[in-house]
Amino acid sequence: MKKVIVVLTFLALGLMLPSVSSATNGDSLIGIGPISRAMGGVGVAAPQDGISAVFANPAAMCFGPYCPGSEAVFAGTFFDAKITGTIDARGFPPPYTISKATSRMKPFVVPAIAITSPITPKLRFAIGAYGVSGMGVDYKDKGAMFYNTNTNGYLFTKLEIMKFAPNLAYMITSNFSVGVSLSVDYANLDLGAGGAHDYTMGVQVGALYHRGPFNFGFSYITPQNSKHEKVSTFGKDPDTNPLEDLELEAPQTFIFGVSFEPNSRFLIEFDTRWYNWADAKGYEDFDWDNQWVFAIGAQFKPIPRLALRAGFNYGKNPVNEHNGWDPNKTTDVQGVNVDNFNYEVLRIVGFPAIAEKHLTLGIGFDLTNKIVLNLSYMHAFEEKIKEASLGGAAKLEATNEEDSFTFGITWRF
Repeated sequence: MKKVIVVLTFLALGLMLPSVSSATNGDSLIGIGPISRAMGGVGVAAPQDGISAVFANPAAMCFGPYCPGSEAVFAGTFFDAKITGTIDARGFPPPYTISKATSRMKPFVVPAIAITSPITPKLRFAIGAYGVSGMGVDYKDKGAMFYNTNTNGYLFTKLEIMKFAPNLAYMITSNFSVGVSLSVDYANLDLGAGGAHDYTMGVQVGALYHRGPFNFGFSYITPQNSKHEKVSTFGKDPDTNPLEDLELEAPQTFIFGVSFEPNSRFLIEFDTRWYNWADAKGYEDFDWDNQWVFAIGAQFKPIPRLALRAGFNYGKNPVNEHNGWDPNKTTDVQGVNVDNFNYEVLRIVGFPAIAEKHLTLGIGFDLTNKIVLNLSYMHAFEEKIKEASLGGAAKLEATNEEDSFTFGITWRF
């Protein structure tokens, strides 16, 4: 009991850590924890640590290396995104300029902490806290076109979401388990007028079926809506226009995975996710498509104490291009008429959630029977999005390339 209290104390401290992440699958991280991120973000069928199970499939708590005992995972991700934006409005009368620059947003650390423990031989409890999604750019002092005279500020955006998730899993039979997580989310959005935060709740349910060397996992996440009050004038003069609210809804998500583990040395898993961005508040207003994500990951243990991992993750960029938009018209965003130029700049240059292809690698080593160290690396290859207004008077472009390292310590007790 004393050990559990110590771990819960660290978990509470972890909730106080700042959390920001950058866009990977839309604005969601491809996986949580060093093992999942080393294997392309898989984990709904065969997570290899407690934090992967809490994030991907609450039912998976009943099957894994952490069973039948208890486990705590402490992890951090160093995330660095190289984002470049171009705003070319030289075709507007009188002639404007062109600004091209790299975002000033600094690299950041995303925390992740989880504990799992049995209540009975068939019932397990887990709890996790982790940064799960976000994105942002900072173009302060980066050129005239990044400065909006109406808003008296440079283009700046930051979205960060932290999730706190208690979890219960129950083994119905020796081959089948179900689970549920009740998540409490902290969401903060800053569009240059200061951060506006909100709290929201959601539910994640899951099931896992074990058959010989195969595992089949399924999970569903409900939509989770947050309202950010007085977050922006959306390009209008702040002296004569009030700050407006914006709702952002984490979309409902379906996840399915299958794993194959013929022996204790080799594991391969394939996962697919479907994000319902097109019907989520905020994302539908900025014209995001639904997104299918496909991930594959493998683990090989040349010796029992050493694990080598690799993976690949692909999800088509959900942000639609709007070639031929009319600079003389407006777009309705939750009841606010936003000038099309400001609307498109925010969509394309302000939130370039366009990463598609991710290559991942990792290694794990058992220091002792109770302490395991894991390290992973992820590279998201450079992607580009660009569009032009009607007649080509304005041209917008953004590129995004990402690198991250995740380090974790697992303590089994």
